[in-house]
Amino acid sequence: MKNAAHNIYIHVPFCMSKCNYCAFFSHACAAPDWKKFTNDICTEIKYWGQKLGKIDIPTIFFGGGTPSLMPTDAFDTIINAITNNFNLLPNAEITLESNPKTLSDEKLREFCTSGVNRLSVGVQSLDDKKLNFLGRRHSAQDALKLLDAAHNFGLRVSADFIYGLPDETADDIIEICKSINSLGLRHCSLYELTIEPDTPFGKMNLNMPNNETMAQMYIAIGDTLKLPRYEVSNYADANNHCAHNENIWDGAPYIGIGLGAAGRVYMDGVWHEQLGAHKKFEKISDITRATEMIITGMRTKRGCQLTGDVKKAIDINWINKHPELVQVSDNRIRATDAGLLILDEVLVNMVG
Repeated sequence: MKNAAHNIYIHVPFCMSKCNYCAFFSHACAAPDWKKFTNDICTEIKYWGQKLGKIDIPTIFFGGGTPSLMPTDAFDTIINAITNNFNLLPNAEITLESNPKTLSDEKLREFCTSGVNRLSVGVQSLDDKKLNFLGRRHSAQDALKLLDAAHNFGLRVSADFIYGLPDETADDIIEICKSINSLGLRHCSLYELTIEPDTPFGKMNLNMPNNETMAQMYIAIGDTLKLPRYEVSNYADANNHCAHNENIWDGAPYIGIGLGAAGRVYMDGVWHEQLGAHKKFEKISDITRATEMIITGMRTKRGCQLTGDVKKAIDINWINKHPELVQVSDNRIRATDAGLLILDEVLVNMVG
């Protein structure tokens, strides 16, 4: 029996420099060995092609790091490897994460020609002082230039922003959202700044907004941004959701390729967790996988599918007692707006 379709995530760990908040698996490298990187990625792709067969691939997501630093011939080679080992669907969503100042118009055109049809741009802020504080290498103008170029090339475009910086208030977030509204975006992500211990920010004594202020910011985003929220940190009109992320949040299987990449592979009717990529994986139980699906699915407005395994993992009595936080309908379970505000607490209580 043919294995199910899998999405593919490819991790590109190289950056021009590490940002002050970044705890992702990435490192600054002036001259990466792109040939070795490409060969390693293609070796993994071939391995999974042999393990899973010529399965359908609905989405590919190049994340990082800064994938837009990658030479386009390396990108071509990787896409060709996927095409040779799997069935890349004709309408597959192919996303490239990017940073301003890493893509000339010509390089962006080459990526488009090679198959990129969605660009995710790490804008982070439209304020140059805040960009400098975050450790970004670009200006607001650089970001606007890349967004314009991407729109001109006909790409589906998303932009990432960070909020909740030291001393920011809900009024600041309202002004940020008004600025974002003026950009004509169909998709954007607004991520709360999280201070991780092993980062430059983690070594500073920053005056961060308290939980009440963060909640006010979260509400202000929903009230001010023209795009509707479809996941805790993601906003888009109905036709511009990120298909890759939405598939993952909904529990679809995916292959992680490259160092630092995670994956959940569904092979011969059994779920497997990838361990640091490079061909290492182990079986996980259906109940463990169901719990993961609850955690990701409940972050979305459409919620989590009520599969048999999910039903076994939840405390339905607690859920029935808290309709103001959790709703069950259309064979899905979802958090209300009030539930999303305290989602971590909701998850702790609802997962049996």
